[in-house]
Amino acid sequence: MENKTVLITGATQGIGYETALGLAKKGAKIVITGRDEERTKTAMQNIISATGNQNISYMVADLSLIQNVTWLANNFIKNHRRLDILINNVGSMTGHRQITKDGFEKTWALNHLSYFLLTNELLPMLKDSGKRGAKSRIINVASTAHIKAELDLDDTLTNERPYNKWQAYGQSKLANIMFTYALATRLEGFNVTANCLHPGVVGTGFIANIGDLEKFFAPLIKLFLISPKKGAKTSIYLASSKEIEDHSGVYFDKEKPIFSSDISYDETLQERLWERSIYQSMMVNLFD
Repeated sequence: MENKTVLITGATQGIGYETALGLAKKGAKIVITGRDEERTKTAMQNIISATGNQNISYMVADLSLIQNVTWLANNFIKNHRRLDILINNVGSMTGHRQITKDGFEKTWALNHLSYFLLTNELLPMLKDSGKRGAKSRIINVASTAHIKAELDLDDTLTNERPYNKWQAYGQSKLANIMFTYALATRLEGFNVTANCLHPGVVGTGFIANIGDLEKFFAPLIKLFLISPKKGAKTSIYLASSKEIEDHSGVYFDKEKPIFSSDISYDETLQERLWERSIYQSMMVNLFD
């Protein structure tokens, strides 16, 4: 991974942090993002201390907001010469329905729109880096939570149906996978790949933010959770392994390609999702 530049969103703790740590140990130049200045700076310092790799930096942005995603992309392009690997890792589940100041339901905005917009903003840079050697890679952290999800494109903007946090989260993770497949199709002929993954059911701070019932059962649930370090293994594998260099448009679990849900392969719905995502992203930038 030496001479490779990697951007990882949501990397102050959990899977993102362990992914950054693992790739830093392999010699990559790492840029992490977080929404809190102090926590993100501390994460950077901890990675440097643990690995001895001095090529670690950070950027601060709340990626649930469209303007912040655009700012992050523009500033990355301004301050870095290349981008070899983009890992869209940021995500959350809110315990109740929240609307961002852009007018989007927050889970959808953070978990899907940030992936979509940041990737497309950085795509020219990824394509350019891919011309210089090994293929550039886009890695989208999804989840098995997508399995029973449906994609209601008429309701993704504000999610106004009776709100169910698990449905909202599952829908956003289904969108991650469908976006990956549609992106991989568009990248055919370029030296860039796009894959997605299920990291496993990981014990992070995630469950503490999603409601009283989950908190009550947390001690029992934690018995079945894997560590963030184990959860990061597939992301690290997809970023660094030579054996999957030519894989694109594939969903992985435990470092192995697997099938996602039937609906995720619906190419018509993939294209509708792509068009709706463009519209939602542009709507904010045009009228802000």
